[in-house]
Amino acid sequence: MATNGGNGNGARAGGPRCVALVGPFQSGKTTLLEAILARTGAIPRQGTVEAGNTVGDATKEARHHHMSVDLTVATTNFMGDAYTFLDCPGSVEFAHDMRAVLPAIDAAIVVCEMDEKKIPQLQLILRELEQQKVPRLLFVNKVDKADAGVHDVLQLLQPASRTKLILRQIPTFSGDLITGFVDLALERAFVYKEHAPSEVVPLEGDSADREKTARFSMLETLADHDDELMEQLLEDIQPPRDKVFDDLTRELREGFVCPVLMGTATRANGVLRLLKALRHESPGIAETAKRLGVKSGYDAVAYVLKTQNTTHGGKMSIVRMLAGQAGDGTTLVAGDEEAGRVAGTFKLIGQTSEKRGPAALGETVAFAKLEKAKTGDTLSAGGKAPHPAIAKIEPYHPVLAIAISAKERKDDVKLGQALNKLVEEDPSITVVHNPETHEVVLWGQGEMHLRVATERLSDRFGVAIERRTPSVNYRETIRKQVTQRGRHKKQSGGHGQYGDVVIEIKPMPRGSGFSFEDKITGGVVPRNYIPSVEEGIIDALKHGPLGFPVVDLHVALIDGSYHTVDSSDMAFRAAGRIGIAEGLPQCQPVLLEPIYSVEIVCPNDATAKINALLSGRRGQILGFDTRDGWDGWDAVRAMMPESEIGDLIVEIRSATAGAGTFTFKFDHMAELTGRTADQIIAARRAAE
Repeated sequence: MATNGGNGNGARAGGPRCVALVGPFQSGKTTLLEAILARTGAIPRQGTVEAGNTVGDATKEARHHHMSVDLTVATTNFMGDAYTFLDCPGSVEFAHDMRAVLPAIDAAIVVCEMDEKKIPQLQLILRELEQQKVPRLLFVNKVDKADAGVHDVLQLLQPASRTKLILRQIPTFSGDLITGFVDLALERAFVYKEHAPSEVVPLEGDSADREKTARFSMLETLADHDDELMEQLLEDIQPPRDKVFDDLTRELREGFVCPVLMGTATRANGVLRLLKALRHESPGIAETAKRLGVKSGYDAVAYVLKTQNTTHGGKMSIVRMLAGQAGDGTTLVAGDEEAGRVAGTFKLIGQTSEKRGPAALGETVAFAKLEKAKTGDTLSAGGKAPHPAIAKIEPYHPVLAIAISAKERKDDVKLGQALNKLVEEDPSITVVHNPETHEVVLWGQGEMHLRVATERLSDRFGVAIERRTPSVNYRETIRKQVTQRGRHKKQSGGHGQYGDVVIEIKPMPRGSGFSFEDKITGGVVPRNYIPSVEEGIIDALKHGPLGFPVVDLHVALIDGSYHTVDSSDMAFRAAGRIGIAEGLPQCQPVLLEPIYSVEIVCPNDATAKINALLSGRRGQILGFDTRDGWDGWDAVRAMMPESEIGDLIVEIRSATAGAGTFTFKFDHMAELTGRTADQIIAARRAAE
């Protein structure tokens, strides 16, 4: 147990602050940002998401879909301090924007609701913050819509958090309506005012009794990490208010507790108290730099929170300064590579940017034209060597794919350039070029993620595209052994062409691939032509009788003949190709489909639905266990055909209120016969 909490750690942090607004989808983060900006005077009045006039969600895609689809950055001032708020998308499909900024922020405000269905999503977000050791406050939004169950706030929300939640406020009621709150640390009652600061009212009656109970519970939790406070509580001594605030501050910063505040962002209720808690209790840049292990001896150290490609300003890198200062003309390095020279420094409020002077320690700004800087890079200037990376955030495993092509062939090069920029802005998108099918496949985190990506390609980068389902990498193999002659003979005046081979084709075990054997004796096929025979065979195997590449077979060259004048490499290559083309249809060809091992993670109340879902998609369930380190979650393992994985994520998300996901990897090829196989072969022939 820790010792006395009143050790000076409770001092208010200095320097500009960087705070992320995170939380489940549609919990009200963009509205809260709007309320904060209006309350701090950064904007004249508070807009609404419905009216489409908020600082956040200002891109065409966000407005069109009525949801945050990328990061919004807005810097404002509160009581003399600069604060940059990062409004992060809540949908798990756009989670990489949130995950990439977490290393360099001072604190996070987790916006949530009293909604049991959203607890698994909240758990995912809190787990990210816990893993990165980011101090956090919970803001329970829309309390005007919550019923009296707001009394049970800790009971509902605590299962989502490994860190102890601690109520900082309790609501006050008039009948069933929430009219204000009591601040348990200040021991003061406030009544909400519409779009105005709350008003202090006397603390009396039922509210006073509830405050005593709730405050004691808060102090008990704080005393778990403070012996002196524990003694005072045991001896029934009221601790001084400064001591309580010192403990709240220290335990929040050290990750022992997560304070819970409440309000209604649409009316700006509870926003001022939230800002004050942030101002007095959250850590500042000095503690964040220490948490990240930022080293001294550099003119500047910065972390790239996000990359944007703007229509007029070119590439913008949004960075947080972790040491020193940097601005126009500063050359920065990322690892061993030069990231570029800063061509402009900008302050951001949503979609608007404003030129400014150099960025000082703790500030969050946009640097223009750092051509080689990537999201998640640690940039530095000066120092004997580049600053080591402070974090490495790998995107989640992609879960959905579409094949895309430019509508007009002339846009092929433009599409390639646009895809590079898209991936630069959003590293959770992967572009795969399939050499066999000549498809460009875009992998992403879900249906909406890929839809927004394709909208950006056409709206921002001016490339009209067509999208379709990617091809499955089917193969075919053989079940029967045959011996086949392949003869290529042409006479057309002058030199003719002559190549003659006899090959033995036989099946091999699954996963063996292809092997070739030379069994020629007595020189019936000269040595120098044998490689050409093998090349012809390999060529013919790219397209078997069913229309797919042929695998798992052994071909032996056992006999043949040649002509001293007319034989050539080309003729023997053609003979090898003819031998395979004529032999394979007699070998009982059979279709092979790729089978993947799949692991689905889901809240355990959805496990039965997931099992049913897998069975309905030809999945073979191998079993399930509790998910390691995750209370209330299961991990289901199965084998599943690639063709059934296609839009699996859509159904998983639907069955798990948006929280479930899966990973997969290729396991083996399996024979596929019957109606499904016939349909696949017919579709292939029709396409050809």
